[in-house]
Amino acid sequence: MKKKVFVTGGSGFLGINLIRELLKQNYEVVSYDLVKFEYEDCKDKITSIQGDIRNIRKLKQAMRGCQYVVHCAAALPSYTKQEIYTTDIDGTRNVLKVAYQYKVKRFVDISTTAVYGIYDHVPLLEDDISHGVGPYGVAKIKAEEECLKYRKKGMTISILRPMTFVGPERLGVFSLFYDWAYSGHGFPMIGSGDNQFQLLDVSDLVDVIITCMMVDKRKVNDTFNIGSSEFQTMREDYQSVLDYASYGKQIKPFPKWIALSGLRLLNLFGLSPLYKWVYETAPKDSVASIKKAQKKLNFNPKYSTSDALIRNYKWYVKNLDRFKNTTGKTHRVPWKQGILGMIKKFY
Repeated sequence: MKKKVFVTGGSGFLGINLIRELLKQNYEVVSYDLVKFEYEDCKDKITSIQGDIRNIRKLKQAMRGCQYVVHCAAALPSYTKQEIYTTDIDGTRNVLKVAYQYKVKRFVDISTTAVYGIYDHVPLLEDDISHGVGPYGVAKIKAEEECLKYRKKGMTISILRPMTFVGPERLGVFSLFYDWAYSGHGFPMIGSGDNQFQLLDVSDLVDVIITCMMVDKRKVNDTFNIGSSEFQTMREDYQSVLDYASYGKQIKPFPKWIALSGLRLLNLFGLSPLYKWVYETAPKDSVASIKKAQKKLNFNPKYSTSDALIRNYKWYVKNLDRFKNTTGKTHRVPWKQGILGMIKKFY
């Protein structure tokens, strides 16, 4: 009998990468998402249910018979405060409640290093104090607190805090950079770019998720930072994409105080192409310790940060015709260039 996995947010960037790997490993999959599941390579191989995690009645119907739950669904920082709080806190509470009622074997919650806020030290450690920035960061902290409540009730719950992750199907903020690289432009960097900036390939995150479903529950019933083990400075890793694009263009440092002042002002008027956590952390060292995951989960990332960025860029170029006239506010679609589009001609 196949093991049955319930994936919230299955239509999203992480969701589809996870589902593809689960199918390869012969799991049965139920995808539950507000957005219709439209991936032709998978949709006839899974059960896809269009639903809202805030609707507990529909959740109960959809999750019945599943032994594992991977909770990827979330309202991102680009959503309204109410959407974020009701989805990321109330929705998480609902998913946990139903999973507890059905006695699922494992629950994997996809959190974020945004729970650490705008950090003042590196590497980030799992027992650092949480102080999220903005509604999204705060909501993710509250969602983790809901997970801890159910851990105390006896559920086996892995809380994963991935660094920003990229790979096939990822657009969002990275589409801004990839558009400039593809069209033969350099790219401005907030500050010198000499800060270390650790990212993560989605494939490595998927491996950790599946590990948390398989190994001894005493090892996985914990909270883990997840990131690449190999990374350079932010300027060097992003330059690797421009080098791959082969136009001879460069990452160009931009005075930090000017960039941040401008973005903060634009944010006040809702015109910034980036949200606060992104631009405030961009010029800082951004590194999370992955030692706990390496020790307890035998985590061994396959991709460096530059590998992950280039792999994502290759997918972007190959699939450009699918989304070149589309914009939105999720990771699956390009974000609007905003003021970046006006200054692009200077690079």
